[in-house]
Amino acid sequence: MKRVGVRCDVGPSRGVGHVMRCLALAEEVRRRDVELVFVCDAHTVPWAAEQIAARGIAVQPAVWSPAEHVELVDRLGLHALVFDSYDLDASVYSAVRAAGLPTLAIVDGDFRGAEADVLVDQNLAAELDHPRLPRDSIRLAGLPYVMIRDEILDHRPAAPPVDPQSAVPTVFAFFGGTDAFGAGPYVARALAATGLPFEATVVAPGPDLAAKIAAVELQPHQHLDVIGPTDQLAARVRDADLTISASGTSTWELLCLGATAGLVCVVDNQEMGYERAIDTGAAAGLGLLSALQADPASAVPILKRLLTDSAERGRLASAGWELVDGRGRERVADALLQLI
Repeated sequence: MKRVGVRCDVGPSRGVGHVMRCLALAEEVRRRDVELVFVCDAHTVPWAAEQIAARGIAVQPAVWSPAEHVELVDRLGLHALVFDSYDLDASVYSAVRAAGLPTLAIVDGDFRGAEADVLVDQNLAAELDHPRLPRDSIRLAGLPYVMIRDEILDHRPAAPPVDPQSAVPTVFAFFGGTDAFGAGPYVARALAATGLPFEATVVAPGPDLAAKIAAVELQPHQHLDVIGPTDQLAARVRDADLTISASGTSTWELLCLGATAGLVCVVDNQEMGYERAIDTGAAAGLGLLSALQADPASAVPILKRLLTDSAERGRLASAGWELVDGRGRERVADALLQLI
């Protein structure tokens, strides 16, 4: 049996986005009778470790140097290695490739020195960019290559969803497995500042964030529950009239589900993807997290529209559903396995 390694970032400050998209690819590759092993420090984010373990995938501790990666490839008997990292030095990629192992690197715009046989940039409009490629590399770019997990695909509607005209709209808000930038409390304050009725659920990965969200002052016709990380994410999104999330990996999952998505740009490297997503008309932009931190009311106008205009919610949901077909991981797996 062929064996593929997946070297990805994960951690309290880095979040779980790299793990999530690698799991989507792993699910597809395993369907083709290929064994997987993740190489990452998943234990630093227990929820991420649980997601990997639930799929029966082995985990090796992260290594960092070129020599350690070459040794690991030989020790594990790998036939290919997938990279998804912002933190690895460029010399790691070239060393593994020079050792003769087929490689695939998942990137977001800037290659950050990554060198691989296949470079995958699943971001919106990435196909419009034309970066200089490493020697003998190919690039798969744009939404046709978005990698979506089984959990999301299982809940993808067969047709564009129709938004019900809810008397009191339901809101679901989450910001990755760690909410590394503490967006939850600021979004809760912005929702409260609308003065409109809503039933909201906000995910808080830690007790400090949970306490800050629970402390937000609401009006009598507003209700907010705080929960921890959930493995029922897709079901929660499908049940909500409006989903608010960080612009990033989860954006494409929301669009695939046909969610009405309100996005917050929580970190600089998301800004290009955030702006492109908003420009498609398939998601609404609530602004930069720094702006929400300075003034939660800055997002009130768009939130009021999303909470009161069911036709606008339906339009956004339909546009997103059309953009992401859920088959990107099949296309990436085809390219990876052709290397072996």
